[in-house]
This record gives sequence, C-alpha cells and structure tokens, in this order.
Amino acid sequence: MGFKMGIVGLPNVGKSTLFNALTKTASAQAANFPFCTIEPNVGEVAVPDARLDKLAEIAKSKQIIPTRMTFVDIAGLVKGASKGEGLGNQFLANIRETDAIAHVLRCFEDGDVTHVDGRVDPVADAEVIETELMLADLESIEKRRANLVRKLKGNDKEAQQQDRLLAAAQAMLEDGKPARLVEVDAEDAKAWKMLQLLTTKPVLYVCNVGESESVEGNAHSAKVAEMAAAQGNAHVIISAQIEEEISQLDPEEAQMFLEEMGLSEAGLDRLIRAGYDLLHLETYFTVGPKEARAWTIRQGTAAPQAAGVIHGDFEKGFIRAETIAYDDFVAMGGEQGAKEAGKMRAEGKSYVVKDGDVLHFLFNT
Repeated sequence: MGFKMGIVGLPNVGKSTLFNALTKTASAQAANFPFCTIEPNVGEVAVPDARLDKLAEIAKSKQIIPTRMTFVDIAGLVKGASKGEGLGNQFLANIRETDAIAHVLRCFEDGDVTHVDGRVDPVADAEVIETELMLADLESIEKRRANLVRKLKGNDKEAQQQDRLLAAAQAMLEDGKPARLVEVDAEDAKAWKMLQLLTTKPVLYVCNVGESESVEGNAHSAKVAEMAAAQGNAHVIISAQIEEEISQLDPEEAQMFLEEMGLSEAGLDRLIRAGYDLLHLETYFTVGPKEARAWTIRQGTAAPQAAGVIHGDFEKGFIRAETIAYDDFVAMGGEQGAKEAGKMRAEGKSYVVKDGDVLHFLFNT
C-alpha cells in the first residue's frame, strides 16, 4: 500500500506545474518499475529509498520494485466551493478519497502571474481553502444528524455513537477550528474515520517559492512555517519551477543541476517523505534474487497485517515472519550471513514490524 495525497490550491499558485513535474518524473521512472497513470489527474511516483538499492545490490536482485505514492491533482478551488461554485462539488468528492491534503501555497512574487485576489498572501490562501472545507463539513454534519433522528429515537447504539461524534465535530467547526482537533478515544477511532470529514485529513503545506529561494525559503514561507507549527501541521519548501526542470533531465543531469542550486535532493523527495511522516507510515522489505521490493505499512502494524499487504492469504494463514533488521542484513552481507550470525529472528503474530525490517513470511495455504 502506498498512500494517496490530494494536491489542492487556489488558481495560479503553481499547483499544476508541480503536478506536471510529478507525472513527468513518474514517466521517466517507468523503465525501472511498473507505472500507471490512472486518470489524467492521477499519477503514481516511486517513493525514494536508498536502502532498497543497497539490499538489491547485496542480494543481486534482478528487479527493484519501490513502493509508490499516488498524487491526485484536485480541480482548482475557488471561494464558494462548499456551495458548488466553480468545480466545487467535484473538488469535495475527490478530496474525500485521499489520505492527506497537500495545500500548495504561492510564496513567490511574479508580476507576470496574477493572483486570483491580486495579492501574495499564502496564509490567507490557506485560510480560504480551510474555510471551504469547514463549511462543507458543517453542511454535511447537519444533514447527517437530521437523518439520524429516527434511529436515535429507537435507541440505536451505532446511531448514538455517530451522532455523538458528529456533535463533537460540529462544535469544533462552529468554533472556527477543523475537525482534526477533536480528541477521539481509541474505541471511537474506527467510527470517526468512517465519517470521512474533510477537515480530519492531515495537512501538508507546500510552499512554492522562486528558484533562488529554494534552499532557505523566504518571508512568505516563514509565515507558513509559523502557521503550520501553531496548527501541528507540516510544511515543505519547494520550487515547482525547479521540479519541472529536473523532471525533464536524466538522473545524472538532475543531480548536477541540484548541486548547482545548492540542494541535496529534489523537492519531490522531501514532499514524499513529509507525507510519510504525516501519515505515520513506514517501509519493510522483501528481498531475493528475483526482486527486492519495498512495502508501505502504518507504524504499529503487526506482522500478520503487514503480510496481508502482499496478499490476503499471507495474513489469513500467517505462521511466522523470519526477520532481519536492515542494518544487520547490510553488515552481514545478506540473508545467509545474518542467519549464521544469529541475526535472523522468528517473530510471531504479536510482533510489531519496524521500519527497515527485511521479512520473509511463512504461511498456511
């Protein structure tokens, strides 16, 4: 499993430029791993992970298959989207299907690129988007609570739980705050997620700066960083213009270009990593002569559920997971060396998979 991130932003903030760079990068990667463009506004890119290349080198794997991340370019948002303005209804439907939201914010000055409100103010732009999502959630909650009245009269426990959670979300939204700030107990977590409220999605602010500001950012991105910290959200600084240029270069040329710009890595790599951190994701590996492959799971995933990411039968018939930590696999020169050094462990159903684990699952068919 990878994850799906929706890219949103007001017109002329660089959202399409960034998405185009992503899809070009993905097309360039197609020779190395299976790539698909699901729709014109959906693209998948490999998650960069140097550990996978190292494992493949040690195991002499014929194929390298990274885990992937899906980006969805969500139709341009305008003020009034919650009421169906512009492509509002489609915007809201698309955003419900994502795991997280990347708000692309204009943090560059350019007289040739007009801003929809005639000014450059990324914090205000973020507030426009957040307000539209909050208004849409409020409208949705009011309708849902009205539809629950009959079930509540019949003392339906599921309806009572749903109404209680909706009421908590409504109170938070009416206080001018997103629903993600509601504190939810573990017993309510599943029901809360099922509500699919827009403002419960984790947010990553993408500060689109000019080429010369791609390393340190600028005054605009500093304000976004301050806002993100206050909200408990994340932010990254990217120059969409640079990303688009890099996407058209081969890997060696791209690396030289980045070094000339004073950058250690592409902004898209930082974006993907920030998204992983935001959603508390991690990676485990399966390695052999045929292929070295990365798999994405949520932090805290037990071994049977991690196996289920590969195939449902692995989870159903799970017996044990032969486990080698990444550092041990590398230090001992591979699986055989790790086994001989006593670094391979047999882990059962209660084992919580750790980031970087190299796993081999045994299961009943």
